[in-house]
Amino acid sequence: MVDNKGVKPSSSPSGSESNMLLLGKFGAAQGLKGEIRLQSYTADPFAIGSYGPLMSDNNRRFEITHLRAGKNILIARVKNITDRTAAERLTNLPLYIDRALLGQIQEENEYFHADLVGLDVKTSDNLLLGKILALFNFGAGDMLEIRPSEGGISVMLPFTKAAVPDINLNDKYVIVDQPSFESARDNTPGPSDQIG
Repeated sequence: MVDNKGVKPSSSPSGSESNMLLLGKFGAAQGLKGEIRLQSYTADPFAIGSYGPLMSDNNRRFEITHLRAGKNILIARVKNITDRTAAERLTNLPLYIDRALLGQIQEENEYFHADLVGLDVKTSDNLLLGKILALFNFGAGDMLEIRPSEGGISVMLPFTKAAVPDINLNDKYVIVDQPSFESARDNTPGPSDQIG
């Protein structure tokens, strides 16, 4: 859970969007023994392994048996996935959990990370700037990763009340401070600035 923010999954198992929360997504296979990369959308990335079995779009269940830190991502072992071929079949598979298992949020300005992913990002003048891809916390506070509507490199915007003054979960959008967004976009490294 996060202070001052919120997101809805774009799709969920069997069309039950209101009851399911997107907690993460499998990435590419890692090595030959069935490990797989895992992008976690939980406030503590390792918490994704503590909720019990996770569900895919086709209602298949996955039990994470071990997690370790990789470079900017988690590496997971999944029950009954024992080789690279089986892990490759899970690439880009979203993982959900029943919202009822997480309980209720008690604070007015707290949201599940998963409730924020997929929301449109707009200015107070209703100008569409992009869409929220993920939330991260690198140690200095929560950051929204936003895919700009005109394309290009993702923008990392601090998830603060000043930068994100309004969240509308019912209509699936957030209002951001346009100068904060423009400043974040100007400070995002371009492809030639990134270290390989």
